[in-house]
Amino acid sequence: MNNAQQTARVGLFFLLGLALTWVTFETLSDGKVFKDRGYTLIAGFESLKELKQGDEVRMAGVKIGSVEQTNLAPSGRRAEAVLRIDPKITIKSDATASIVMAGLIGTNYVGIDLGTTTAAALKDGAEIQTRVTPDINAIMSELGNLGKKLEGALGSITGAVNGDGKTPGLFQKLDQVVTDNSAKISTTMTNLQAVTAKLNQGEGTLGRLINDPKMHDELIASVNEIKSAATDARTFVANAQAIIDQVKLGKGALGALVFDEKTATDLKSSVANLRSVSDKLAKGDGTLGRLLNDDSLFRDAQAIMKKANTAIDGLGDSGPISALGVVANSLF
Repeated sequence: MNNAQQTARVGLFFLLGLALTWVTFETLSDGKVFKDRGYTLIAGFESLKELKQGDEVRMAGVKIGSVEQTNLAPSGRRAEAVLRIDPKITIKSDATASIVMAGLIGTNYVGIDLGTTTAAALKDGAEIQTRVTPDINAIMSELGNLGKKLEGALGSITGAVNGDGKTPGLFQKLDQVVTDNSAKISTTMTNLQAVTAKLNQGEGTLGRLINDPKMHDELIASVNEIKSAATDARTFVANAQAIIDQVKLGKGALGALVFDEKTATDLKSSVANLRSVSDKLAKGDGTLGRLLNDDSLFRDAQAIMKKANTAIDGLGDSGPISALGVVANSLF
């Protein structure tokens, strides 16, 4: 091989090395070596949760940038991720960034929501709002604690059911109860069999009701009569309520007596007048009072009636004029 061929081969390998280096660099730089690299945003979190440089930044599931670097804030109270955003993408000032898990074994990425259309756009170097999302480690820790609690609860239930060697469990207690009351249980079952046999044979009220269609029909008729009586009772109550409503409205004699003040006043006046008349009669005032209380008037009236009877008896043989004179003499 001459020197010219060797030189050509070395040059070819050198060019292939440069091409391979270029392809590798373009791949790692996302093909943006000579393009505008966009603008940066600062996202602060309590924890970056394994987020690292080069992880993707997505909006609505579409990649719009990457994590340029991660560091602690100057205050030392939080972690910050510097996000490199595609210059063609506009992020609204009310948009929110969060760290999202791509899967149980995948890498995390920064997810940004769309925000509102009326909000202003974030400028280069601005800080974007963030929100905390559940961490897989925290979730697994909570699941572990929950498993421990479930294990303790199941252990308690198992101890209560099976016992702990010193105190009998639920099954042992049930077995003991059944053993201690086996005679009573046998008697009870025998009685139940006797009762069901009687029912099946139609003995007793319940047996007749089950097996005798006539008694069933009579029971249905009795129930219907009770329903009818209940309907009548409701009608009576409704009528009574209507009467009470009429009385409350002052209608009718009773309503006027109860709610009409004039009628009540007249009734009181009549009662007062009757009381006054009865008082006068009791005291002997007036003709009727003297007649009721003075015996002499009664005796005088009785004497006059006797004289009138004697005078009438003597009218048989006398003329009209003589008879009138006889009556006058007899009375006066």
